[in-house]
Amino acid sequence: MTFDKLRCALYNCCKLNKRTDEDFLRSALALARNAEKRGEVPVGALLVLDGRVIALGRNRRERNHDATAHAEVEAIRAGCQKVRGWRLENCTLYVTLEPCPMCAGAIVNSRVKRVVFGAYDPKAGAVSSVLNLFDLPLNHKPEVTGGVLAEECGKMLTEFFRKKRKK
Repeated sequence: MTFDKLRCALYNCCKLNKRTDEDFLRSALALARNAEKRGEVPVGALLVLDGRVIALGRNRRERNHDATAHAEVEAIRAGCQKVRGWRLENCTLYVTLEPCPMCAGAIVNSRVKRVVFGAYDPKAGAVSSVLNLFDLPLNHKPEVTGGVLAEECGKMLTEFFRKKRKK
């Protein structure tokens, strides 16, 4: 499925009914699979406002030759464009992997209300695993729910890196 078809499907299905954290994270997993097909680390993110997906993101570091092209940053940038402002105060960010320090900083700076992530990241996780950036005395502290569909999200990453090491 192309990214445009995936985007259309995610936007449309999210308008139809009330979805759970697991449902939104499954949609983020579809974005992660899309990234993996393009040789990117399989991480997907989506930004939800009032029960509707307003922005999507997937890793594009390799494609864009850009160290900051993480799924979360891509979703936050698109979300800011959608709401025509930098404050995402009533949004929830769903992401398949625990945010890194850079992404956690972007979450704080964009005032995302809530973060829901799948797999914990014991090497670079900045909201629980290695450190909790949100515990610092910053001007914004989002709510965090971690470990949603952790096994499925973690398995996708583990398989990706296992295949990469075999090459």
